Amino acid sequence: MSPTTDAAASHEVDASESEAATKNLVFVAAERLFALHGFQNVSVRDITAAAGVNLASVNYHFGSKDALLFEIFKRRTAELNRERAKMLHEANDRNVGSPPLREILAALLTPPLRWLAPDHERRISLQFLIRARSEGTDEIRQVLKTDVSHLRRFSDALLRARPDLSPEEVYWRLHFTLGMLHNNRFAEFDRLNVLSEGQTSEADVVALLDRMLSFAEAGFRA
Repeated sequence: MSPTTDAAASHEVDASESEAATKNLVFVAAERLFALHGFQNVSVRDITAAAGVNLASVNYHFGSKDALLFEIFKRRTAELNRERAKMLHEANDRNVGSPPLREILAALLTPPLRWLAPDHERRISLQFLIRARSEGTDEIRQVLKTDVSHLRRFSDALLRARPDLSPEEVYWRLHFTLGMLHNNRFAEFDRLNVLSEGQTSEADVVALLDRMLSFAEAGFRA
């Protein structure tokens, strides 16, 4: 390979790495801004200013602000659901394919509760996903309404764990468990803290997870 060819190849690699770095800067800045301020309150200019990149970067790398939102949503939900699937797979391995009820519920609830921890690197991502449930684009809302593939493995496991319950009852109880999880929004924690006059705090994630697991398990055993 000639020196000219080497130089051209090196330039292409540098350009590719630079584009990837810019795309990541936009992604991270947008996720944080959307999580903290809401989708409608953040402009493309806000994102590029926070990322320190050219104004055209959002459209160049993602196509549009809505497409950027959807990309963040897809990546973070996929990451969260991989953690859930891994925990359920490990529970299956430990229990020869028949994990007890609490371990199934732990695989469902633990990953998002871990992300909730004040020092977790994905706390802002969880805050983004919470926003997405109420403020997301039509595309995000459609996924939330129709994509149940990540839940199917849990409903199947719960059906096996509680064969004495009708499938309808298992699905309802899973729905109520998910409702408990989705109610863990930051504003809801603040309201609970006011109601309890300071006796409650979400900062102790281990204790919060234990309470949620006990509540969900009792619901499935009732």
